[in-house]
Amino acid sequence: MTTKRQRRAENIKEKKIKKSTKILYLSVILGGAFILLVLFFITLFNLVFPPVDMDAMKKKERQVVKIYFSDPQERFLMPEKRYVIKENDAAAQAKEIVKAILDGSKTGLVNTYPAGVGLRDVKVVDVDTALVNFSKNLIKLHQGSSTAEMASIYSLTNSITQNVPTIKKVKILVEGKEVSSIKGHVSTQKAFRPDLELIVAEKEKNS
Repeated sequence: MTTKRQRRAENIKEKKIKKSTKILYLSVILGGAFILLVLFFITLFNLVFPPVDMDAMKKKERQVVKIYFSDPQERFLMPEKRYVIKENDAAAQAKEIVKAILDGSKTGLVNTYPAGVGLRDVKVVDVDTALVNFSKNLIKLHQGSSTAEMASIYSLTNSITQNVPTIKKVKILVEGKEVSSIKGHVSTQKAFRPDLELIVAEKEKNS
């Protein structure tokens, strides 16, 4: 037979259990409500501020430029219209021009750089001089005649200077170093200025 003290202790214990249970249920309810509230605000935020489309951001504006390749007789340079990514930085814009040259003509003109030549980087120094750094394949794979060397030098120089107004001169590097020449015919130790006399009447073609 239980005493009053025991019954009182049991009642207190029971009340404590009920209180703990209520607190637990209340915590679960409040936690669930908090999660729902967070989800609601996340959904609302995404509706008001849609996620940024990174692919769309990567699609940069393009512009028309003139890239110079050799004419069929390989005596002069002829312009070819190409679309390249528009860059605000002169070095980056020049790099796009060089990539288009290395990609070759799309209209049947003669390429001025052999396939397999890689571009390392392009830097601008002294405000107006582009340093175009090629891979060693430029020397290894180049055709080697004096005419071919002139075509390579001035298709590069004219293409960059005619499309990037702030660049006035172009210097060729190989693996980050100066070279005396590409194949021994034309000195490449200095920076080149454009030679517009090598350009024949424009032959407008779209790539």
